[in-house]
This record gives sequence, structure tokens and C-alpha cells, in this order.
Amino acid sequence: MRLSNDFKETGILNNMKEVTFEESVFSSIVAKVTLIILAVLFFLVSIDLVITALSGSLNFINENLLSNALNPFVGLFLGLLVTAIIQSSSTTSTMVVALVASGTLSLEEAVPIIMGANVGTTLTSTIVALGFISNKRAFRRAVAVGTIHDFYNIILVLILFPLEHYYGFLSGVSFYFSELLYGSGISEALPHTDNVLGSGLTNQFVLWVNNSVLILIISFGFLFASIKLLTWIIKKTIIGESKNRLQSFVFGKPIQSFSWGVLLTAAIQSSSVTTSILVPLAAADKIKLRNAFTFIIGANVGTTLTALIAAGFRSEAAATIAIAHLLFNLTGVIIFMSLPILRKLLVHFVKEFSYAIAKYRIIGLAYIIVMFFLLPFLLISLNRNMDKPVDKVHDTSVGQHF
Repeated sequence: MRLSNDFKETGILNNMKEVTFEESVFSSIVAKVTLIILAVLFFLVSIDLVITALSGSLNFINENLLSNALNPFVGLFLGLLVTAIIQSSSTTSTMVVALVASGTLSLEEAVPIIMGANVGTTLTSTIVALGFISNKRAFRRAVAVGTIHDFYNIILVLILFPLEHYYGFLSGVSFYFSELLYGSGISEALPHTDNVLGSGLTNQFVLWVNNSVLILIISFGFLFASIKLLTWIIKKTIIGESKNRLQSFVFGKPIQSFSWGVLLTAAIQSSSVTTSILVPLAAADKIKLRNAFTFIIGANVGTTLTALIAAGFRSEAAATIAIAHLLFNLTGVIIFMSLPILRKLLVHFVKEFSYAIAKYRIIGLAYIIVMFFLLPFLLISLNRNMDKPVDKVHDTSVGQHF
């Protein structure tokens, strides 16, 4: 009888231990998920704050730069420079849409600006990579993921800019589809959405501080602090089996990684944010560069899909610009997803580039200054007086059609 009672007590104790263990595991998971969500929110708010801090220059940019982009080369480099300054391709696109709709720019003059904006928006992830400059190995991995987005978009520009300049490829096709959509009445049935992140909090903060220089300093401080926090949490939570699950679930096969890139970016409505989140993951050695690359290709498409719904169908001008942006990124999908050898070559090149930057870190800062600011500024100055091309697909401004 005594033995039977001992067995019962042992069984009860074991059950209590199992329950306690399950509760502690559950509490640990909840705590980790909560920390990750808070860190990501802090990261997103800091990026939004940087964008808001730089937005004071928008009127000057709109009136003095974009409206004078009559030369396609000037337009390309203006799109790059403006987006690098304000760190928002969506804002650049919105300004371009307004200029096209008002008849200030033709569609053919606007498309190169959109191409440049696609390159300029990649600066965000490259800046985030600088947050790991103190750790050579982490910095190398972060730079690789940050710059592969740059080079991917640069290659697309090298392919599509000549096609647009000489044959009006993107402007012609996008104009055709926007006419088709508006002529058929499809646009009336499509929903209008707003950015899920919002900027109310950051706008209130800007009004409260009321000092543009101080806001900029604080915003960059928040950005680098959020990077450090996010990296620390990732290192503490995504280890062992969690790392393997992340690799297999999100970054398994190329099509799987690509699909997640599309879906997550469509939900967040910002490719800068989703690609920047990859940087600390790569720095912590949680994802491989080749898997991150296909995710980035998907992110480029995801941000254009939401733009197509959220902004593109509010006017025919907006629809045409959004379609041109979508076609630009779909071309990249067709080229790089159908030819794995090209993906491998680009990944190999970026790895070598990141090794060089990790060895001579001053190259990283020089790359950002030259690529995103100095080179566009010089090329804009050199090309400003070039004659405006006349061999366009549409002679009249698209804005006049709208």
C-alpha cells in the first residue's frame, strides 16, 4: 500500500514538473516573441523618423529638381539622388505622379526617375549594415545583404534604361495597360488602402522637437540603437533548432524565399523595411546570402503590388507610374529567377565586394557617398544641358490624357 502511494506521489510530481516546464517554455516563447515585435516596431519607427526628418526638403526637391528632369539621364540620376536623400521611393513616386498628372512631366520623362528611385531606396539597407562596422565578420555579412539589393537594381537599370530610352518599352506598355484598366472600369472596383505603418507618432515627435538638425541626430541615434537591440534579440532567440526552422520555413527554396519576400513586403508596404530587417539576420549568421537575394527580388515586387492598389488606381497618372514600376521589377524576376547562373554570379561578386569592404572599411563609407550622392550629383551637372530626345513613343504629355 505504501509502495502504491509512493508511485502516485511520484506520478503527481512528474505531472507537476511537466506542467511547470510547459508553462516556462510557453512564457519564454511569449516573452521572446514580444521582445522581437517591440524591437521590430522600434526599428520601423526609427526608419520612419529618419524619413520624416528629411521630408522638409520635399518642396524644394519637387519645385526645383524633379520638375526640371527633361533629360532622361538627368531624370535617372535625380530619382536616385532624391530617393537617397529622403529615403522613400514611395514619396518620390508620389511627387512624380503629381508632376505627370499636372502635365509638368510626360510619362517618358517620369519613368527614368522611377528607375533611379528603385536604386536610391536601397541605401537604407546599406546604411543599416554600417551599424555592424565594429565587428568585422558581422559587418562583412551585413554589407553583402545590404549591397546585393543595390547591385541587383543597378543591373536592372543597365538593362531597361536603354530599352526605355530608345524604344519607350516601359512607358509604352504601362500606358497601354492603364488605358485598358480605366477604359474597362476595373479601377473603380479596386480597394484603396493606406500604409499600415503610418507616421502619426513620428509626425507628433517632429512637431514637439521642432528642430530639424536635432531631429535628424535623434532619428539616426534611434536607428542604430534599434539595430543593436534587434541584433541582440536575434542572437538570443534564433539559435540552434530555431535557426534551422527559419532557414527551412522562410528561406528554404528560391521560390519559397521569393514568395515570402512578396507577401511580407506587400503587408508592410515598404521594401526598404523588409530588406533592412534581413541585414541583422545576416550579420548574426541566421540566413545565407543566396536565400536573402531571392527574398529581396520578391520584396521589390511586393512593394509595387501595394503601390498599385494603394496609390495606382486613384488616378490614371498614378496607375501608369505604378504599372511602370511593377514592370521594372517583374523584368528582374523573369531574368534572375529563370536563370540561376545569374543569381550565383551576382552573389559571388557581392561576396568578394563585401570582403573588400570588411578589410578596408573606409571603402564602405566611400561607396555610399560616391554611389548615392557624389556620382549622381556630378552626372546631373554634366547632363543638365543635353538636348531633350524627341524619339518618344507618345509625343504628348501623359498628363494631358488625364
